[in-house]
Amino acid sequence: MTPKSGVFLLGSCVAAIAAVGSIFELGSGNPDLGSLTTGAILAASVPLTGLLFWAAVVDTRANQKH
Repeated sequence: MTPKSGVFLLGSCVAAIAAVGSIFELGSGNPDLGSLTTGAILAASVPLTGLLFWAAVVDTRANQKH
């Protein structure tokens, strides 16, 4: 694992936490940031989680020694 893949993995974790938090906020019925903003955070963080995780895996595989 390289520092770059670690940063990608960290970003993936932060985005996943944002997605889960957004789901709970929307589920509460009265999100602190408003429904539109919280929905936008959710809509952006879900694909970002997958993209950053994929980038971390690709970078780690590219830097493995066989």
